[in-house]
Amino acid sequence: MEKHVKRKYYRMLKNKNNWGYVFIAPFFIVFAVFGLYPIISTFVLSFQKWDGIIPSESVGFENYRRLITDKVFFLSMWNTFRIWIVNFIPQMLTALFLSAIFTFNRLKGMKFFRAAFYLPNLITAASVGLLFSLLFNGDKSVVNTILIQLGVNGAPFGFFNSTGFTSNIVSYIQWWMWFGYTTVIVMAGMSTIDTGLYEAAMVDGATKLKMFTKITLPLIRPSMIYLTITSIIGGMQLFDVPVTLTGGSGDPLKSILTTPMFLYNQAFKSHNFGYASTISVGLFLVIVALSLIAFRFMRQKGGDND
Repeated sequence: MEKHVKRKYYRMLKNKNNWGYVFIAPFFIVFAVFGLYPIISTFVLSFQKWDGIIPSESVGFENYRRLITDKVFFLSMWNTFRIWIVNFIPQMLTALFLSAIFTFNRLKGMKFFRAAFYLPNLITAASVGLLFSLLFNGDKSVVNTILIQLGVNGAPFGFFNSTGFTSNIVSYIQWWMWFGYTTVIVMAGMSTIDTGLYEAAMVDGATKLKMFTKITLPLIRPSMIYLTITSIIGGMQLFDVPVTLTGGSGDPLKSILTTPMFLYNQAFKSHNFGYASTISVGLFLVIVALSLIAFRFMRQKGGDND
């Protein structure tokens, strides 16, 4: 019996078709350990009460009942969505504008500008958050020091005492970091459009605006959908920048307390891992819902144009 198993094993190794499974096995093993298991464990933990020390206690749907009545959770969701939308709309408009200029015009230094626009995306978010904190946070910050030297009335200013300024600066940082990447993706979509379509439209007397709205935008719709979905996923997980700007508090008045920050505080400051897991499940469901809404909306708009 043992010899039969060994012969079968050796025949399997000699079969070249089976080596593919060997090469892809490391990915699935790593994914199962570091991806699938944490996801399942988080979902299971969301039905429990656990502080990380004492044995966990099953509480049924108690964490979920708490979640749907937690005003701080809904405030954090609103903050996260507001910061994302204020960043995303200017980001897309800027990308469309720059892509149209770079794709349909031969400009000197175009490669340099494309690289320069993409450069902020290579910097870690925590580093950018620390940079803007040094620029604006405190009476002796870089900007306040310059304003004092210039004799500006009212200086120094408490920039991060203003909820509007703090929220908008986070949105601006996200826009500055990601508009270059968005521009590259949009340009890639525009470069695949057949120039014959524009030539035919010009013969028919179409204006540049008409060609952009009726030819360019419909044909780059797959790129736009991709950017929208990935932006929702990334934007709703915003953590690094507001944490470095406010030290994790989300002040002033919790105006930039995002949902991932609220989750982190519940898990590692309040040591309520069960409720933190419930928050992560809730955040996941919100991201799925927003992604589906965006996908269906953009597909329907595309169908209407067609």
